[in-house]
Amino acid sequence: MPNDEKGLSRRDFLKAAGTAGAGSVLAAAGSLAQSRANASESEPEITQVPKRAFGKTGVDVSILSLGGMFDISSNQLMLRQALKWGVTYWDTADCYEGGNSELGIGQYFKRYPDTRKEVFLVTKSDSRDVEGMTQLLERSLERMSTNYIDLYFIHGMRSIDEIGTATKAWAEKAKSAGKIKFFGFSTHSNMEQLMMDAAKLGWIDGIMMSYNFRLMQTDKMKAAVEACAKAGIGLTAMKTQGGSWISRVLESELELTDRFIKLGYTDKQAKLKAVWENTDIASICSQMPNMSILTTNIAAAINRTRLSAKELNLLEHYARETASDYCAGCTAICEPCLASSVPIGDIMRYYMYYQSYGDHDLARALFAEIDQTTRDRLLSLDYSEAERKCPQRIKIARRIEEATIVLG
Repeated sequence: MPNDEKGLSRRDFLKAAGTAGAGSVLAAAGSLAQSRANASESEPEITQVPKRAFGKTGVDVSILSLGGMFDISSNQLMLRQALKWGVTYWDTADCYEGGNSELGIGQYFKRYPDTRKEVFLVTKSDSRDVEGMTQLLERSLERMSTNYIDLYFIHGMRSIDEIGTATKAWAEKAKSAGKIKFFGFSTHSNMEQLMMDAAKLGWIDGIMMSYNFRLMQTDKMKAAVEACAKAGIGLTAMKTQGGSWISRVLESELELTDRFIKLGYTDKQAKLKAVWENTDIASICSQMPNMSILTTNIAAAINRTRLSAKELNLLEHYARETASDYCAGCTAICEPCLASSVPIGDIMRYYMYYQSYGDHDLARALFAEIDQTTRDRLLSLDYSEAERKCPQRIKIARRIEEATIVLG
């Protein structure tokens, strides 16, 4: 692309795509038109998001999941449009938007009760104990105006020790009562080990984990995905953009952007497509807070063009080149190195929300939930051993300091 074409250089394009979102830079309608143009005359036109089997559950789910924090008033139209385009997997949690996310979905089901049977509904519990899980499940059912949850997750697990025989018994009882159909957990930390452990249990139906063009390249993640697939566990990928904290533009990223533009989609759409290349991933959960991002992601899901080996190799090269800009969530390695307990992985994730997602309010709110005593000692700890052991070679002390400044 010439530097003066329409007054937007490829470097400017890349910066715009990173800050404004893919839908703001390339019209989603153009991507949809491209997907239709790619279909041969003998192939039917795809007008809805495709589906894949969700593990051994016997249920097919849309390969794109509507994730995020739905408020009561402004997202009703988006919920309706998502369903119209075949995004039937909806994900939320009891804590999103202080409960307003579940209330927003409940308002939708009250208005359109017949649509409930079309939706694969997922919500999550922040509680681990049986009594707390029961209370939160009942509240979620009431908020969302439904008598059952399709998939109920324990939210943000870090170790398989957080669940056990009592959890299994609770899940079986909730299933027998018809209040949930399937059970599992979500995780941002130590994903690979958690997945391997879950595959051995025999009673986990689904897992939602961080998974993207960076993480999918590692031998550990490949083995974990394979183990879950063999165990019949349905897998949902989140954090699929692999966002970092660094706002720099590398030649390898420019090369990627150029190539994707010529193929008719953005770098963000390409990163979704890279995840969908692995058919063991049933769905991608993407936070889509506005119609522009929803439309663009749907365009990527409908588009039949597959990434070539060349493009996948370019993504893999870029992942290696920028590894130190991204926290892979292997907190079992770094956090035990510190003199006192600090949630390094959580802080890195909140900092990524701030820098990469541009979600400043959420990032600061989450950081504020860390107890004051821990926040007070963040800048006084010695992170050198954690840095030495970090597989990503992250300058942890520097990132913690930066995060403390912008989030504190």
